[in-house]
Amino acid sequence: MTTGMDLFSTLSQVNGKMVVMWLIGALLIYLGIRKKMEPALLIPIGFGAILVNLPFSGAVTQLVAGVLEEGPLDTLFQAGIANELFLLILFIGLGAMIDFSPLLAQPYLAILGLAAQAGIFITLFLARGLGFSPQDAASVGIIGAADGPTAIFVANHFSSRYIGTIVVTAYSYMALVPLMQPLVVRLLTTRKERLIRMPSPEKMVSRRARILFPILVTAVAGLLAPRSAALIGFLMFGNLIRECGVLEALSETARNVVPNLITLLLGLTVASRMRAEDFLSAETLMILGLGLAAFVFDMAGGILVAKLLNLFLKRKVNPMLGACGISAFPMAARGVTKLALSEDPENVLLMPALGVNVAGQIASVIAGGILMGIIPR
Repeated sequence: MTTGMDLFSTLSQVNGKMVVMWLIGALLIYLGIRKKMEPALLIPIGFGAILVNLPFSGAVTQLVAGVLEEGPLDTLFQAGIANELFLLILFIGLGAMIDFSPLLAQPYLAILGLAAQAGIFITLFLARGLGFSPQDAASVGIIGAADGPTAIFVANHFSSRYIGTIVVTAYSYMALVPLMQPLVVRLLTTRKERLIRMPSPEKMVSRRARILFPILVTAVAGLLAPRSAALIGFLMFGNLIRECGVLEALSETARNVVPNLITLLLGLTVASRMRAEDFLSAETLMILGLGLAAFVFDMAGGILVAKLLNLFLKRKVNPMLGACGISAFPMAARGVTKLALSEDPENVLLMPALGVNVAGQIASVIAGGILMGIIPR
């Protein structure tokens, strides 16, 4: 039983930074519930931020009477994130949810997905200019991919002390894509460009092509960026389960049970790195700004490359599609589709938008692998 003196001793350890973290946790929970902004992650992260910032919290590892007591969240972090297990399992689920047919039907759209990774590398150099180490700068830059699991994977690979901030920033801005995307698109395109219609695919994608695609992508990506082999391999394995047609039970589990379970654990576990002493700093504000820049530069990169291609193409590409190259799937594709319909109710860009969106998913994982390959730990 807790005595009055024990309670007083605990309450006396509450400080202003802890209270701020409680408020941040409450804000994340509010955004997840009230605004439906990535609720599957913001709610667990918000709750975890409160949990780990309680005085003498038993949820995290700490010294008690000179004895080191291991907290369950730190144990989960070491068991599931430090060794990248949770993330790799999650990528199987993501792969099982993705249909690559729109990309296979119009493969030239992959150029826009690749171009939309420009923000990752631009932000890396901006972060270096602000004094971040190469490892932390790479971890911050990957926020621009709008791919939360890849952001966690890269930040953890580099043992970044800002992993909590990076994850919260990545998922918060992912949730804001529907607000940010129209602003960037309208700033960089004319109405005439937004009215461009895309041709329909000439033929259906065969089952053989859908089966071969994940195998070939894994082989090619593994050769070009070996550090991406694990991420891209697990993503494509999940897609192979989906497309092979003989593993329906596994495919169903991978699409539904696996992502839900891992996401539940991921949010709480990442929160173990949101302790006030690490989270509340000037670097956190810089990361928030750099994360926003990364998102904007990614969308802008895809749009500007589409406009550049149109200088040489007889059949023009709608440059709005470039804004789908971020990995927020299928949110980014839906956003551009809605924008096109608002300009012309008969201009349906859903299929090419999905094609660019899934190309961006692949490209972001490869970009993360490239960063891990060229920057030493």
